[in-house]
Amino acid sequence: MRHALADAAAQFDFSPTARLDAELLMAHALGIDRTALLLDPDRVVPTDFATLVARRRRQEPIAYITGTRGFWSVDLAVGPGALVPRADSETLILAARDHFAARPPATILDLGTGPGTLLLAALDEWPGATGVGVDRSGDALAYARRNAATLGMTARARFVAGDWAADISGRFDLILTNPPYIAIDEALPPEVADHEPASALFAGADGLDDYRRIAPQLPGLLAPGGAAVIEIGHRQAAAVTALLDAVGLSVSLHRDLGGRDRCLVATA
Repeated sequence: MRHALADAAAQFDFSPTARLDAELLMAHALGIDRTALLLDPDRVVPTDFATLVARRRRQEPIAYITGTRGFWSVDLAVGPGALVPRADSETLILAARDHFAARPPATILDLGTGPGTLLLAALDEWPGATGVGVDRSGDALAYARRNAATLGMTARARFVAGDWAADISGRFDLILTNPPYIAIDEALPPEVADHEPASALFAGADGLDDYRRIAPQLPGLLAPGGAAVIEIGHRQAAAVTALLDAVGLSVSLHRDLGGRDRCLVATA
């Protein structure tokens, strides 16, 4: 198995985490977690490992191959049609936790929820909260509902098809959103461009189209003392802040663990 892992990692020269990728695929083929694999690496290589390696060599996302991705404190089912959760997006949960250090949010809205990523992580962080996740993609919503059921959150999480907050009423303590923010002519690695849904990635010529739609919706949705926590591209802070300023919101910037601009916290 050691040789099989080394050989697989050598084939993943496009990936900055080649060895990790190989270990995750091996663990998946064995039906165990990676920790168990590392504790006992002297195993027989499963017959389907080569098939998994071939899929990864075509730069299919690891999360699509294994069918799951960890995010914050939850494990989420994910696959074609749903955006793969990224560790950088955990910055939004950290920023929300800072804002609500004195009191937990009771109601949460996740705009563009995908497989339920931000909403379910937030509900796990605040067990007394309930929330609504909105997405245009039926495939993504199917994953979100499946994840809520697996996590025992069906009674606390409601998922609806919608065009951002156009059909949402009421006010929310916490609004989370990770909208598309990539310009249509921007090059992406094949792992992303060839597999993940374009509708969850691209947002017009400058990557700001969806921010222009979301920003005017936020003031009427925020409860007193609430906050909207919005993911941005690392060069978009000034432009998105201007959109939020224009609708009367106060904005603060939060950076991810790599020191890049990652999200804005907007309050009334």
